[in-house]
Amino acid sequence: MNLTKRIISAFLVLVMLFSVLYLGNQVKEQEKQEVFDNTRTLHIWYTDEALTDYLSSMAVKYNEEHGVRVIPTLQSGLELLQKINEASLTTEYYPDLYIASNDNMEKAYLAGLAMEISDEDRVISLQNFPESAMHAVTYQQKILGYPFYYETSALLYNMTYLEELAKKEIQEELGVVTEETEKAAEEEEKEEDTKTKEENGDEETKTESDKKSGTETEETPAAVTISDEEMAELVHEKVPELIPATFEALLEFAESYDAPQNVEAVFKWDVEDIFYNYFFAGNYMDIGGMCGDSKDSVDIYNEEAIRALMVYQDLSDYFAIDASDVEYASVIQEFMEGKVVLTTATTDIIRKLDEAKENGEFQYDYGIAPIPRLNAEMDTKSLSVTNTIYVNGYTQMKEEANDFAKYLVIEHAKELYEVTGKVSANRNIDYGNPNLDMFMDEYQDSAPMPKLMAISNFWVKMEIMFERIWNGEEVSEELKQLSEEIMTQLTGEPYEETYIKIEEEEEGFIDYSDD
Repeated sequence: MNLTKRIISAFLVLVMLFSVLYLGNQVKEQEKQEVFDNTRTLHIWYTDEALTDYLSSMAVKYNEEHGVRVIPTLQSGLELLQKINEASLTTEYYPDLYIASNDNMEKAYLAGLAMEISDEDRVISLQNFPESAMHAVTYQQKILGYPFYYETSALLYNMTYLEELAKKEIQEELGVVTEETEKAAEEEEKEEDTKTKEENGDEETKTESDKKSGTETEETPAAVTISDEEMAELVHEKVPELIPATFEALLEFAESYDAPQNVEAVFKWDVEDIFYNYFFAGNYMDIGGMCGDSKDSVDIYNEEAIRALMVYQDLSDYFAIDASDVEYASVIQEFMEGKVVLTTATTDIIRKLDEAKENGEFQYDYGIAPIPRLNAEMDTKSLSVTNTIYVNGYTQMKEEANDFAKYLVIEHAKELYEVTGKVSANRNIDYGNPNLDMFMDEYQDSAPMPKLMAISNFWVKMEIMFERIWNGEEVSEELKQLSEEIMTQLTGEPYEETYIKIEEEEEGFIDYSDD
């Protein structure tokens, strides 16, 4: 009996012990869960893998500084908004913020996936961003996102070639030689004198004696010698004068330039991709007004746009580039090999060329300049796309989402380029690189990608039009057809433009002949 009681007592003690341990663990797990539940967590979705390291680093810093966990998630770029919409409506795992291009703004807003941002401290202002960025993130007079980074095109040129040309022209204009060339000339003259003496013997000695005694009175004026530092300064001042400011000047440059043997084309670019061609007509087309969001502000077919595209077609007669045989990557490779002097390029070129130069794969210096005007009367305007940080309309953490977006575009905008090579839309970043500054100038005057869903296929149709014009189709007819297709989509009814005829004597705005 005593033994039985002891066994029962021991069993009860064990039960009580296990109960205490179990309850203790439950309390600890509950405490952990409460801690986890109380940790504020933001989810941000993005589609460009190049942003992964940057966003991960910023997430860690933000958590340390603000006590808010941020989880970046890489998504496929296909149907991003549809994925966000489905996740927001059906699950608890949806993004509080996401990164997408500004042309998605109308679709995102109408689906409830982009809310008007709270910006009491006026972060999104001309003080921090250029006007083009402000227009890019504005829809129906509401600011619906934070300008993150941008893409646009500018003129890329081989600095080494232009410096060599500048030096040659300075020497011819001023009749000067540098210390370096003078020394080389002296060495060459000594070699010639020695060779002549060996060949002519006493006769050469007599000739030299006559020179010293003044028998020969004809003298060649001595060249002015300047230091290498002075020449470098003159070259630095001269190069900007050589960069074509108009396409007329570019053709004149191409005709007169005595190119190095390695050069195969003075100017070559991707004539099929709209991003590298839109600037020809961009200043004379209105696609949705300043912010690209107005169906009542669309003007594609007009005299100025026709004239601009005629300039584009004239270039095809001079440069004879096969549109189907040229693409951006191949042109850039030829530029890196020194086969192309001038081309149009996007912001990605800066990181690419700098890394290639560091690795010994690019042997030249380069520079960025504005896209040339068409001529003295007609201007150009590049296309730009602004990748934007949107705050999801379904988020329960509106304040934190806005704060993290500002954290990226204001406080840590410079690190964006350092880590990813993407150029911030923040105009106040000092990269210490004039080429990046030049891209910002081009972006500032660019035409933002429009937001109208009804004409989302505009770019595909425009690329087709550009290719047909390049290959010789009648400019006014091609532009008329494009305008009618787009206006029919916008109005929902058949639309017909009145044909605009440009007189024959007005065609050929660029004289590319040899006369």
